Amino acid sequence: MANDVTTDISVQTFDALVVGAGFSGLYQLHRLRDDLGLRVKVLERAGDVGGTWYWNRYPGARCDSESHSYCYMFSKELVEEWEWSERYPGQPEVLGYLNHVADRFDLRRDIQFETSVSSARFDAERTLWRVETAGGEVFEAPFLIMAVGCLSAANVPDIPGLGDFRGRWYHTGQWPHEGVDFTGLRVGQIGTGSTGIQTAPLIAEQAARLTVFQRTANYSIPARNHPLSEGFKRYVKENHDEIRRMMHFSPNGHSFLPSDRSALDSTPEERERVYEAAWEIGGLRFRTAYRDIIASEAANKTAADFIKKKIREIVKDPATAEVLADIDHPYGSKRPPIDTGYFETFNRENVSLVDLRATPIERVTETGIRTTDRDYPLDAIVFATGFDAMTGPLLRIDIQGRDGLPLREVWKAGPHGYLGLQVPGFPNLFTVTGPGSPSVLCNMPVPIEQHVDWITDCIRHLRGKGLATIEATEAAARDWDRHVNDVANQTVMPKAPHSWYFGANIPGKPRQFMPYAGGMRRYREICADIAAKGYAGFKLA
Repeated sequence: MANDVTTDISVQTFDALVVGAGFSGLYQLHRLRDDLGLRVKVLERAGDVGGTWYWNRYPGARCDSESHSYCYMFSKELVEEWEWSERYPGQPEVLGYLNHVADRFDLRRDIQFETSVSSARFDAERTLWRVETAGGEVFEAPFLIMAVGCLSAANVPDIPGLGDFRGRWYHTGQWPHEGVDFTGLRVGQIGTGSTGIQTAPLIAEQAARLTVFQRTANYSIPARNHPLSEGFKRYVKENHDEIRRMMHFSPNGHSFLPSDRSALDSTPEERERVYEAAWEIGGLRFRTAYRDIIASEAANKTAADFIKKKIREIVKDPATAEVLADIDHPYGSKRPPIDTGYFETFNRENVSLVDLRATPIERVTETGIRTTDRDYPLDAIVFATGFDAMTGPLLRIDIQGRDGLPLREVWKAGPHGYLGLQVPGFPNLFTVTGPGSPSVLCNMPVPIEQHVDWITDCIRHLRGKGLATIEATEAAARDWDRHVNDVANQTVMPKAPHSWYFGANIPGKPRQFMPYAGGMRRYREICADIAAKGYAGFKLA
């Protein structure tokens, strides 16, 4: 009995617990603490704020949303006092911005850093979530908000022999904070998704030799990054409301809208002119050149063929160009990268490309990588292999709901929930940009702000009505799962089943399209309507 009393005394109690101190966690803390007046504690495994921008410090790490829209928009004063320097900010600048936000709103005093959450269990008798950390601390609160991010669980592939490698290996999502000097080294890079496309040009400038191991060829559009003019900076500050409205109106949370033209209604000559102009503008705006690029396979093919033609024009060696242009999925059906000099990198004498479809990796040796046809001597290996996306950060924590129901069991066949906000059987557990929400298909700060605002309003409603819990119903979750799948099937997204949108990059992970492809504007309207109807599809008790 004495031991039980001691354990109880050591429990720290709050009104709400938040896990994660990136974009989501910082804003959630601000809303719950400063707007609702709740006692809130944020638990963060890193040594400071930033979330994915704290960990991803690899060469070339850069935002692929335009800076004036990749930020919080809830505060006009915050927009007016912060100045971005580039169209696409690099990792240090984004991290600097988040540090500025933490300082400005005095958020650090309620964040506990270097604290890794190991388990979270719902105590139905006391209507509390009991959270335990790897260090043995215990926290309790009625509400638990998981702000762990969609891309925070690094995926290091299980390649035989990795432990035998005598050199150093790195994952881009766990990059040493002191940086890595590749000068004079033979470097092998595995992975050519968004991260690999960003980092390869920078590594190539430093390394004696860079060998890129490509399993899946990828599209990429030039970023056309540039310093922001003083005139544009003034425009952003003076037009905050207009820019915010545009971001809320657009399907993907960006400050620009898709064209109302159809690619199939244009002549080949007109399409060429439109795509050339979009290529010169660069960035994700290319995807909006025509309204039906993501909706129609035939329209998509016109964009895909244009990009493949560009790759063949840029890369001087015809054999290398063909491997890079041998893309087996529609444009935009996987995350669409943007780059600075990626394809040009393969024109360097110290860069070579290995086609893993033709010659797969057999193992890592003491001195490098062995494929089915030869050995590649290496001093360092860089894994640009992405993340166990969306579900991974949640499933790495032992989360148990009502009657000890494990989240791992509920999601063993794939994620299941309502709006990406809640899971049946897990009262008062909220997931910010969880599976089933627009999340990774958007400019992330936009769905983050919408989710945090919705969660905050929901908790305010519960407390105002004297209600203790809110929980998604099984029927509503099943209907939403079906809707997410149906909407995805109206696009070209399912034509890339090997995408991480489906979890295909993780061996054994269930194949299920995880984000909501119906657009941020439509999703926002659905969530607002559900709240207005007294939280239809939820049980309030």
